[in-house]
Amino acid sequence: MEKTKLDRINELAKKAKTTGLTNEEKQEQQELRQEYIMGFRNSLTSTLDNTVLMDEKGNKRKLERKNNKKLH
Repeated sequence: MEKTKLDRINELAKKAKTTGLTNEEKQEQQELRQEYIMGFRNSLTSTLDNTVLMDEKGNKRKLERKNNKKLH
Protein backbone atom coordinates (compact mmCIF):
# COMPACT_ATOMS: atom_id res chain seq x y z
CA MET A 1 0.00 0.00 0.00
CA GLU A 2 1.20 3.48 -0.83
CA LYS A 3 2.52 5.68 1.95
CA THR A 4 -0.01 8.39 1.09
CA LYS A 5 -2.86 5.96 1.72
CA LEU A 6 -1.35 4.84 5.02
CA ASP A 7 -0.96 8.47 6.04
CA ARG A 8 -4.61 9.07 5.14
CA ILE A 9 -5.72 6.09 7.26
CA ASN A 10 -3.82 7.53 10.22
CA GLU A 11 -5.17 11.02 9.58
CA LEU A 12 -8.76 9.75 9.53
CA ALA A 13 -8.21 7.70 12.70
CA LYS A 14 -6.85 10.75 14.52
CA LYS A 15 -9.72 12.91 13.31
CA ALA A 16 -12.25 10.27 14.38
CA LYS A 17 -10.88 10.44 17.93
CA THR A 18 -10.90 14.23 18.12
CA THR A 19 -13.70 15.83 16.08
CA GLY A 20 -15.45 12.89 14.46
CA LEU A 21 -15.87 11.91 10.82
CA THR A 22 -18.46 12.76 8.20
CA ASN A 23 -20.31 9.92 6.48
CA GLU A 24 -18.07 10.33 3.41
CA GLU A 25 -14.94 10.15 5.56
CA LYS A 26 -16.24 7.06 7.36
CA GLN A 27 -16.81 5.38 3.99
CA GLU A 28 -13.32 6.38 2.80
CA GLN A 29 -11.80 5.09 6.05
CA GLN A 30 -13.58 1.74 5.67
CA GLU A 31 -12.44 1.36 2.04
CA LEU A 32 -8.83 2.22 2.91
CA ARG A 33 -8.84 -0.21 5.83
CA GLN A 34 -10.20 -3.02 3.66
CA GLU A 35 -7.51 -2.36 1.05
CA TYR A 36 -4.83 -2.40 3.78
CA ILE A 37 -6.14 -5.64 5.29
CA MET A 38 -6.28 -7.39 1.91
CA GLY A 39 -2.72 -6.32 1.10
CA PHE A 40 -1.51 -7.50 4.51
CA ARG A 41 -3.23 -10.88 4.14
CA ASN A 42 -1.87 -11.38 0.63
CA SER A 43 1.65 -10.56 1.80
CA LEU A 44 1.41 -12.89 4.79
CA THR A 45 -0.04 -15.71 2.68
CA SER A 46 2.78 -15.31 0.15
CA THR A 47 5.39 -15.40 2.91
CA LEU A 48 3.90 -18.50 4.51
CA ASP A 49 3.53 -20.24 1.13
CA ASN A 50 7.28 -19.83 0.61
CA THR A 51 8.32 -20.91 4.11
CA VAL A 52 10.20 -24.18 4.51
CA LEU A 53 10.62 -26.06 7.79
CA MET A 54 13.62 -28.23 8.56
CA ASP A 55 13.40 -31.12 11.02
CA GLU A 56 16.16 -32.52 13.23
CA LYS A 57 17.42 -34.81 10.45
CA GLY A 58 17.77 -31.95 7.98
CA ASN A 59 14.70 -32.83 5.93
CA LYS A 60 12.96 -29.82 4.44
CA ARG A 61 9.22 -29.55 3.99
CA LYS A 62 6.85 -26.77 3.05
CA LEU A 63 4.24 -25.53 5.46
CA GLU A 64 0.88 -27.15 4.91
CA ARG A 65 -2.25 -25.08 4.84
CA LYS A 66 -5.01 -25.99 7.27
CA ASN A 67 -8.35 -26.37 5.53
CA ASN A 68 -10.51 -25.73 8.57
CA LYS A 69 -10.63 -21.94 8.29
CA LYS A 70 -11.48 -19.54 5.49
CA LEU A 71 -8.63 -17.13 4.71
CA HIS A 72 -10.47 -14.27 2.97
